[in-house]
This record gives sequence, C-alpha cells and structure tokens, in this order.
Amino acid sequence: MSNRLSVVMIAKNAADILPECLASVAWADEVVVLDAGSVDATVEIARLSGAKVFTNADWQGYGIQRQRAQDYASGDYILMIDTDERVTPELAASLKTVLANPQPEAVYSIARRNLFLGRFMRHSGWYPDRVTRLYARERYRYNDNQVHESLAAPGAKVIPLAGDLLHLTCRDFASFQRKQMNYATAWAQERHQLGKKVSLTGIFSHTLGAFCKTLLLRAGFLDGKQGWLLAVVNAQYTFNKYTELWALNHGYTEKNQL
Repeated sequence: MSNRLSVVMIAKNAADILPECLASVAWADEVVVLDAGSVDATVEIARLSGAKVFTNADWQGYGIQRQRAQDYASGDYILMIDTDERVTPELAASLKTVLANPQPEAVYSIARRNLFLGRFMRHSGWYPDRVTRLYARERYRYNDNQVHESLAAPGAKVIPLAGDLLHLTCRDFASFQRKQMNYATAWAQERHQLGKKVSLTGIFSHTLGAFCKTLLLRAGFLDGKQGWLLAVVNAQYTFNKYTELWALNHGYTEKNQL
C-alpha cells in the first residue's frame, strides 16, 4: 500500500499563480496551504481547490512558517513546495514510485528549472538547483532560519528524484528585485545578530566574486543574454546584503539618524 502524501505550501497574495500550482499536485492525498494574511483571493482559491487552508499572519521567518504548515499535515510523507512552483508529470511519476516503496531514513531532492526573464536557465548555478523537499513527516522538521531555510536532516541519505520542479523565479523583474532586497535585508539582519562583520573591501570582493562565479565558473554565458543579466543581478544581490550588514555593523540606520 502506498504511503499518503501531504503537499504543503505557505502562501501570501498568490492568487495569480496559485491555480496552476494546485492543479499540478491535485493527485496528492492532501494539500495544505498556510496563508500569511493575504488580501487577495488566495484563500478562496485554495479552498475551492479542496485544499486544507489555515492562516497565521505572525511572520517569524520562512523556516518557522514552513514548519507551522507541516504541523497541519497528516500524510506519511511531506512534499514541500512554493506557490510559484509546479510539479511536472515526470516528477509526479517519480514521487508516486517512491511513495510505494520509500526509505524512511532518507530524504529526497528535486531538480528545479528556474525561470528568469522568459528563459528556463540551464546554467548560471540555477540548474539543476536541487532542493530537498520530500521526506517522512514524523522524522524531519524545518529549521528556524529567517531566510534560505532548510530541512533539518543531519546524517540523512539524500536521494535524487527524476523529473523537474518548474520554478517561476522571475516572472516580473520589479517584483523579483523587491523579493531579492527583502532576502538581502533578512540575511544581513540574521548575520548581524550572530555578530558577523564585513569590511568595505569585503563588500566589493564578494560582489565581484558573485559576478565571476555566475558568469564564468557556473557557465552563465551559455544562457545567453539572460546569463549575463543574471550575473549582474547576483552581484547586485550580494552587494546589497553585505552593504546592509556593513551598515548594521556601524549603526547606519534611518532609526539611528532621527
């Protein structure tokens, strides 16, 4: 008998992209959506699809919110996805095969195909971009990182699955930039709280390193125009997060200047 699968996702104001995401996992035994206080039709769309919908607007970071969502699930296995991701038929078939005969002590990684300015990237460090998303519900939990959260599975065997997870990373460049800025701020605040510091030299060396790593070491130039643009975007993101950390180190915040 196959193990029951709970597809779990966190959401906020995702009404425009949620239907396709939900349709791609309609075959699952259970879909759980934890909303963070949407003001659009996200909740209504999720409920109409048959998902179990909950709300918690007390945002304390991605890791904590994912674990809150997982706690509402009842399946033997969790597939954690985002509202801007879609499970391809090939991946669905691979998931069903695993559920029929899983290894409970193992976790499973999935390759993501990331969209950037109209192109699903094949290089630039954006593919295969494996993420650990399938695991036994009662055995593994998420950490509480504010950003770039990960599954706490020390020592677990990681088994790669066949099939891709489509990730609509950058559908709208302005929104993508705002999201990147939020990630950079959260990253800097987290590092600052841990006592981490950076110098001006460090800011520029990390920024240049990010550009060269994306374009050359990760063969971003093979992704054409988008590869060059992504190298600049990655450098910009790196500059923003280290500059924010430098500003926090020196107390250069708007609050302190008032």
